[in-house]
Amino acid sequence: MPNSLKGRSTSSQQWLIRQLNDPYVKKARYRNYRARSAFKLIEIDEKYRLLRPGMVVLDCGAAPGAFTQVIVEKLQLNEEKSPNANSFVLAVDKDAIHPIPGAHVLPNTDFTKPISQAKIFDILNSRKIDFICSDMAPNATGVKSHDHELIIGLSFCALTFAVMNLQPKTGAFLTKIWDGSRTPELVSQMEKFFESVKSVKPLSSRSDSAESFILGRNFKGIEKLHK
Repeated sequence: MPNSLKGRSTSSQQWLIRQLNDPYVKKARYRNYRARSAFKLIEIDEKYRLLRPGMVVLDCGAAPGAFTQVIVEKLQLNEEKSPNANSFVLAVDKDAIHPIPGAHVLPNTDFTKPISQAKIFDILNSRKIDFICSDMAPNATGVKSHDHELIIGLSFCALTFAVMNLQPKTGAFLTKIWDGSRTPELVSQMEKFFESVKSVKPLSSRSDSAESFILGRNFKGIEKLHK
């Protein structure tokens, strides 16, 4: 048994073994990503071409910053010689986020609070957002139905914000969920606002996990609310 496993609980040992054997954990270290989750966004973007230079992007639930790192790369904000002047990335999380070159970071900021959303409005300075991604998740209790309700609540919070702030016609919204009874409800609501809504399960999302993502593309615009 490796020294790192000695004295740990069985569940802790299982988690460590899975981490040590996980190819995405190894790839994340090699490419200097802060978490393996970076590859989830990379896979989704490679399939749906969501990110490009010149976009305004909001990353909700960003800590530790792996999604934000990918977004910065895709928007070419890490180009020291000539970063795209129109690109802008705002990363928000209620936990700490270490600075990410090329991104504006709001740590210790609970996105679900009105005061936090007001702060985001001020930073965006009336700019519409091209892409909003929510990797927000509650602290899991282990009760699947309850955890599902909690994460769906976070998704609806992010969706409400997206409807008010996305760029019409081209705006996109991606949210993480843990599958459960209210997934069809979320999809149905998103279909009211987006031309295309799809459920996405990246290969880098563990097969034994209930995690998946719901992607809405081509935002219809808030005027659709009144039709």
